[in-house]
Amino acid sequence: MALRSSFPSRADSNAAGGPAAEPVPVTVIGAGVAGAWQALLFAKAGHAVTLHERGDASLLQSTGYHAGGMLAPWCEGEDSEPVITRLGARSLDLWRRELPDTPFHGSLVVAHPRDRADFDRLARLTEGFERIDAAGIAELEPALDGRFREGLFFAGEGHVEPRRVLPALHARLEAAGATIRYNSDLSPHDAEGLVIDCRGLAARDTVPDLRGVKGEMAIIETHEVALTRPVRLVHPRWPIYIIPRGDGRFMIGATAIESEDRGVTLRSALELLSAAYAVHPAFGEARILELGANLRPALPDNLPRIAISADRRTISVNGLYRHGFLLAPALAELTVNYVTRGAIDNEVMQCG
Repeated sequence: MALRSSFPSRADSNAAGGPAAEPVPVTVIGAGVAGAWQALLFAKAGHAVTLHERGDASLLQSTGYHAGGMLAPWCEGEDSEPVITRLGARSLDLWRRELPDTPFHGSLVVAHPRDRADFDRLARLTEGFERIDAAGIAELEPALDGRFREGLFFAGEGHVEPRRVLPALHARLEAAGATIRYNSDLSPHDAEGLVIDCRGLAARDTVPDLRGVKGEMAIIETHEVALTRPVRLVHPRWPIYIIPRGDGRFMIGATAIESEDRGVTLRSALELLSAAYAVHPAFGEARILELGANLRPALPDNLPRIAISADRRTISVNGLYRHGFLLAPALAELTVNYVTRGAIDNEVMQCG
């Protein structure tokens, strides 16, 4: 279904013989991964874009600061609706286009014999993988030689390091002509032009059905193990990845707990660190650099939502849940397509 949008333009389109209508100016609120992609694609579409962020450039309080940065639409299909895979696959193309250095080395799923049933279930519920034996695992990841009998290799997937890629996105959108204003706690009601609200949980004043889902993670350091790509260990409760971040550092995450407490629990820390140790015993001597947690903004159905206000002045982009870095590019593209062409994606967009 496609509808025509009628956003105001800076030029008076009613003036006979007047200038052609210019793209409406856009205010994006929230400089996390969702807002950064919105600002980038609107700027590239010719809009005058201002991106407001209530924190400073470090984004220490943003959800993305503690994210894994997985770009894994097929591997995540086990517990996700098909729309996540569809939008995620499109996002991979946008990551490649806008940040060509994004690593796409695939992701590897492994399991110990006691978790074979869960491993087989994941294989049944996902697609886009190659089933490999112990020799195949060793070829991909020599450090895991002899550790696992079988694995699933999702060759088309990738990952980013959020704490590096967000500054890169901000530099990219500034190069495209957008302006970023940090330490700017702007309300959507006080913003000018078309407003794209990407405030996450801070948007509860306008999105009351939002909830926070806690995600806990650990960062460790060792030079005794080398991995090229994220390794997912099949776990009975959560998808747990060991993600290489260079210089001997690895991110382990993440939990998904229905709680808005921001602390890391002892149980979660034990499970995360034990998962790494189960992948390779040399992780047992790794240094723990960080234990952290943050809240992911989620809606009741755990699906993203692009909500267009009745006056079509404000568009809320929220509910990215566990898939912020995976979904943000595709959601930004959908928003731009709605504003410029009136196109609506019925699976994620709501009008009025």
